[in-house]
Amino acid sequence: MRVESGLEVLLGRHLAFLRGKRFGLLAHQASVTRDLAHAAPLLADVRGAKLVRLFAPEHGIWGAAQDHAEIATTTDPVTGLPVWSLYGERRAPTPEMLDGLDALVVDLQDVGARYYTFVWSLALAMRACAKAGVRVIVLDRPNPLGGERVEGNLPDPAFASFVGLYPLPARHGFTIGELARRLILEHGITCDLTVSTMRGWERRMLWEDTGLPWVPPSPNMPTPDTAKVYPGGCLIEGTNLSEGRGTTRPFEWIGAPYLDTHRYADALNELALPGVHFRPARFIPTFHKWAGEPCGGVQVHVTDAKRFKPFLAGVAEIMTARRQAPGQFQWRQPPYEFEHEKLPIDILLGTDRIRQQIERGDDLFAIERAWKRALLLYLRRRRAFMMYE
Repeated sequence: MRVESGLEVLLGRHLAFLRGKRFGLLAHQASVTRDLAHAAPLLADVRGAKLVRLFAPEHGIWGAAQDHAEIATTTDPVTGLPVWSLYGERRAPTPEMLDGLDALVVDLQDVGARYYTFVWSLALAMRACAKAGVRVIVLDRPNPLGGERVEGNLPDPAFASFVGLYPLPARHGFTIGELARRLILEHGITCDLTVSTMRGWERRMLWEDTGLPWVPPSPNMPTPDTAKVYPGGCLIEGTNLSEGRGTTRPFEWIGAPYLDTHRYADALNELALPGVHFRPARFIPTFHKWAGEPCGGVQVHVTDAKRFKPFLAGVAEIMTARRQAPGQFQWRQPPYEFEHEKLPIDILLGTDRIRQQIERGDDLFAIERAWKRALLLYLRRRRAFMMYE
């Protein structure tokens, strides 16, 4: 059976969810069918229902804005509908934005990592809709990393932020529809939720197993390969290392002008991390960190996606760079993702403990063992939220 997204299932089987309703749509450029038709014009044409406004997450509804760029409230050139920004001064819909709506349809392609902000846009929208009495209809989509593997520490709620409002491992193993269900059952958001589930998706599937076309859900997520490394590559944002933004391989190329390319690659490969090889690489970012400066570093080559541990690899990349260039490596300073006090690395990790372990020079695999212990309860509880076998 081929995989059908929640959007396709809604259009083909469940239009009754929308009949007689005035509704809004929270979507982005990857909100498409198998034939690459976008949700906004498709839903605007549904008979017996009325799409009245759009909502834009980070990067905007058509994905033009770079990371951390605030999105303006504007008019959509395709549908002519107003587009309310949920990434800027406000990240949750206001009562004004929800006024007159019977439902909010959410169609966002996630990448399976805690830091990706679309999940938290959903969470804040669900909170607001609960207060306003607006039904939430989530159109489910595949987790590009599959739904079997889980990796990373379980964050401390004291470090909650827009890259982790609720405790989730870095690689969480859920679809966005399952996460919506978890927000209700685990965290008490009391909105009226409907999930348009996928057909044909199985937890073992990586993106390439689905047969669906890849549309970058954000400007620096150009391929499914990017998604595979992102649960670790995003941690680099909390340092003065380049995470490859401004190159053709974001989150796969890691480096800085102060690193010795081959020495760095050799040290990472000596760790013998599963499913990955670090190739010596040199690159010049065209924008973002170290723009216009030659950087020495590595390209992260995933050799076995089912064994690869992206979060562990990201921590290793940071530890090794700091050890090899202690006088030049630095932690990025706030602000970062609307947090003005805590270090970016700490809110990305959801704790200050791992940063302190890195600063002490603790063993990489001892750090991993510590976060694995905390995952046991999460792994036992997560079956209650799973909608696919």
